[in-house]
Amino acid sequence: MKVSHQNFEHITLMTLSGEFTADDVELFARATNERINSGARHIVLDFENVDFVDSAALEAMLRLQERLGPNGGQLRLIKLDSTVERILELTRLDLAFETQDTIELAVRSLR
Repeated sequence: MKVSHQNFEHITLMTLSGEFTADDVELFARATNERINSGARHIVLDFENVDFVDSAALEAMLRLQERLGPNGGQLRLIKLDSTVERILELTRLDLAFETQDTIELAVRSLR
Protein backbone atom coordinates (compact mmCIF):
# COMPACT_ATOMS: atom_id res chain seq x y z
CA MET A 1 0.00 0.00 0.00
CA LYS A 2 1.11 3.56 -0.65
CA VAL A 3 0.23 6.49 1.60
CA SER A 4 0.39 10.20 0.83
CA HIS A 5 -1.02 13.15 2.72
CA GLN A 6 -2.10 16.76 2.43
CA ASN A 7 -2.67 19.09 5.37
CA PHE A 8 -5.57 21.53 5.57
CA GLU A 9 -5.22 23.41 8.86
CA HIS A 10 -6.27 20.88 11.55
CA ILE A 11 -7.44 18.27 9.00
CA THR A 12 -5.14 15.82 7.23
CA LEU A 13 -6.23 14.03 4.07
CA MET A 14 -4.43 10.72 3.73
CA THR A 15 -4.69 9.03 0.35
CA LEU A 16 -4.22 5.28 0.37
CA SER A 17 -3.68 3.08 -2.66
CA GLY A 18 -3.38 -0.67 -3.16
CA GLU A 19 -4.49 -3.35 -0.75
CA PHE A 20 -4.52 -2.42 2.94
CA THR A 21 -3.44 -5.57 4.80
CA ALA A 22 -1.51 -6.72 7.87
CA ASP A 23 1.69 -6.05 5.94
CA ASP A 24 0.79 -2.34 5.83
CA VAL A 25 -0.35 -1.75 9.42
CA GLU A 26 3.06 -0.58 10.67
CA LEU A 27 3.43 1.88 7.76
CA PHE A 28 -0.12 3.14 8.36
CA ALA A 29 0.43 3.57 12.11
CA ARG A 30 3.71 5.39 11.57
CA ALA A 31 2.18 7.72 8.94
CA THR A 32 -0.89 8.54 11.03
CA ASN A 33 1.17 9.05 14.20
CA GLU A 34 3.41 11.49 12.34
CA ARG A 35 0.37 13.46 11.21
CA ILE A 36 -1.14 13.56 14.71
CA ASN A 37 2.20 14.54 16.25
CA SER A 38 2.44 17.33 13.64
CA GLY A 39 -0.85 18.83 14.80
CA ALA A 40 -3.57 17.06 12.81
CA ARG A 41 -6.75 16.91 14.86
CA HIS A 42 -8.93 15.14 12.28
CA ILE A 43 -7.93 12.60 9.64
CA VAL A 44 -9.78 11.84 6.41
CA LEU A 45 -8.78 8.57 4.74
CA ASP A 46 -9.31 8.51 0.97
CA PHE A 47 -10.03 4.93 -0.15
CA GLU A 48 -10.62 5.68 -3.84
CA ASN A 49 -7.65 3.50 -4.88
CA VAL A 50 -8.01 0.82 -2.20
CA ASP A 51 -9.74 -2.35 -3.33
CA PHE A 52 -9.28 -4.56 -0.27
CA VAL A 53 -8.83 -4.30 3.51
CA ASP A 54 -8.22 -7.17 5.90
CA SER A 55 -9.01 -7.53 9.60
CA ALA A 56 -5.62 -6.10 10.65
CA ALA A 57 -6.30 -2.98 8.59
CA LEU A 58 -9.74 -2.61 10.14
CA GLU A 59 -8.21 -2.91 13.59
CA ALA A 60 -5.60 -0.25 12.70
CA MET A 61 -8.38 2.12 11.63
CA LEU A 62 -10.24 1.50 14.89
CA ARG A 63 -7.06 2.23 16.87
CA LEU A 64 -6.61 5.45 14.89
CA GLN A 65 -10.18 6.50 15.66
CA GLU A 66 -9.60 5.79 19.36
CA ARG A 67 -6.36 7.78 19.32
CA LEU A 68 -8.04 10.82 17.75
CA GLY A 69 -11.00 10.82 20.15
CA PRO A 70 -9.49 12.12 23.42
CA ASN A 71 -8.42 15.37 21.74
CA GLY A 72 -11.80 15.91 20.08
CA GLY A 73 -10.52 14.56 16.78
CA GLN A 74 -12.50 12.46 14.37
CA LEU A 75 -11.87 10.04 11.52
CA ARG A 76 -13.71 10.07 8.20
CA LEU A 77 -13.51 7.56 5.36
CA ILE A 78 -14.21 8.76 1.82
CA LYS A 79 -14.62 7.28 -1.65
CA LEU A 80 -15.06 3.66 -0.59
CA ASP A 81 -15.26 1.18 -3.44
CA SER A 82 -17.99 -1.47 -3.30
CA THR A 83 -15.68 -4.20 -1.98
CA VAL A 84 -14.39 -2.14 0.94
CA GLU A 85 -17.90 -0.90 1.67
CA ARG A 86 -19.15 -4.49 1.72
CA ILE A 87 -16.34 -5.56 4.09
CA LEU A 88 -17.34 -2.77 6.48
CA GLU A 89 -20.97 -3.89 6.30
CA LEU A 90 -20.16 -7.56 6.89
CA THR A 91 -18.06 -6.71 9.93
CA ARG A 92 -20.66 -4.17 11.07
CA LEU A 93 -17.91 -1.55 11.16
CA ASP A 94 -20.03 0.60 8.87
CA LEU A 95 -21.66 1.56 12.18
CA ALA A 96 -18.32 2.52 13.73
CA PHE A 97 -16.92 4.67 10.92
CA GLU A 98 -18.47 7.75 9.38
CA THR A 99 -18.15 7.73 5.60
CA GLN A 100 -18.62 10.47 3.03
CA ASP A 101 -18.59 10.46 -0.76
CA THR A 102 -16.26 13.44 -1.19
CA ILE A 103 -13.52 15.32 0.62
CA GLU A 104 -15.73 18.41 0.67
CA LEU A 105 -18.50 16.58 2.53
CA ALA A 106 -16.00 15.05 4.95
CA VAL A 107 -14.41 18.41 5.72
CA ARG A 108 -17.82 20.04 6.17
CA SER A 109 -18.80 17.28 8.63
CA LEU A 110 -15.69 18.05 10.70
CA ARG A 111 -16.26 21.80 11.11
